[in-house]
Amino acid sequence: MDKIKIAVDIFDKHAEEYQNKIMHFDLYDDTFEIFLNNIDVKNVKILDVACGPGNITRYLLDHRPDFKIVGIDLSPKMIALAKLNNPDAEFILLDIRELQKHKNKYTGIICGFGLPYLSKEEAIQFIKDVRALLDLNGVLYLSTMEDDYSKSGFKTGSSGDKIHIHYHQQDYLVQALKENGFSIVDLQRKNYPEKDGTITIDLIIIAKA
Repeated sequence: MDKIKIAVDIFDKHAEEYQNKIMHFDLYDDTFEIFLNNIDVKNVKILDVACGPGNITRYLLDHRPDFKIVGIDLSPKMIALAKLNNPDAEFILLDIRELQKHKNKYTGIICGFGLPYLSKEEAIQFIKDVRALLDLNGVLYLSTMEDDYSKSGFKTGSSGDKIHIHYHQQDYLVQALKENGFSIVDLQRKNYPEKDGTITIDLIIIAKA
């Protein structure tokens, strides 16, 4: 069973509903500001990984219209929405597990909740891959749902569909970042209220190459 294909099919199925939910969701805006504040040069290239409908790209361009942003996602419908929401950015259908095929260099890479769809080993490889795409002193933004990795598995999402979620842990993510030459700029957690009344802990890490 291809858990990534299942996730893509679900995101394609609920693309507009997802867009309406997150396009103006502001819980993480302060962390995007930290990312922006660590990029003090203009007209640089930024990669938005697992870009969805382009909500993060939209936020970045609203604050830094000089950015040249490329977004990637594996959902064709998300890519289509991202193009509509951000006509001045470029969007490409690409699996984040195949970043080594993407040869451009970037001053900043931002991955908002792409890691929950990657295993521990894939997440560690992803960090290695993005390091190869970042300029010296480039900035990386990662966010993920945090819990014991052993609790990963198929979960019922807000749409009622079952989707495979990987929870990740600070220890091995930070270790992988440091092993690949990153220094941690900011690390914080946010409480995300689920529809069933439970709270999910979101981990946000911003690091510099």
